[in-house]
Amino acid sequence: MNVALRPAMTRDEFLDWDGHLHGRWEFDGVRPVPMTGGLLNHNTITINIIVALRNRLRGTPWQVFGADAGIATAGSAVRYPDALVASSAQVGTSKLVADPVVVLEVLSPSSGRTDRIEKVKEYRAVPSIRRYLIVENTSVGAAMHHRQTADAEWTVTPLVAGETLMLPEIGIEVPLAEFYEDTGLPETEPDEGR
Repeated sequence: MNVALRPAMTRDEFLDWDGHLHGRWEFDGVRPVPMTGGLLNHNTITINIIVALRNRLRGTPWQVFGADAGIATAGSAVRYPDALVASSAQVGTSKLVADPVVVLEVLSPSSGRTDRIEKVKEYRAVPSIRRYLIVENTSVGAAMHHRQTADAEWTVTPLVAGETLMLPEIGIEVPLAEFYEDTGLPETEPDEGR
């Protein structure tokens, strides 16, 4: 059986192509990858993250971006995290954010493997990124990947209900519970086996 394979795209071809489509797409460095819709809690958590960061960073040299702001990662890949923080010196007509420092992804049922494995490697390849936070959407918790320098490996710190997210690179702290306001998720997990 002969199967016609779609030729690989370049990052520039993807960015041109992406602007003319409905729906959300990322680019794995070879071809577009559809991003499916998430649960309502995913949306609520994402909005809470953006509001929490924006309120704390107002008047600073940092700017908060949402899911329409892309990041050029490893190889030719382009990712659209749920939220990110970068210098406020960005070109407003660009599709890609230059030098992101903090990147946040809210998990969805279909994105777990990509967010926990592929994006960890891709964001590690971006020298400016110092923190990558993977936020749970079915319970209160997150995994914070952080590093001091561009060539350092990630150190991973789990965060649970009642803890505070420390972001010294951008000079703020955020109680993790703030990300989960209005989700109806319990502050603590029920004890298993008791």
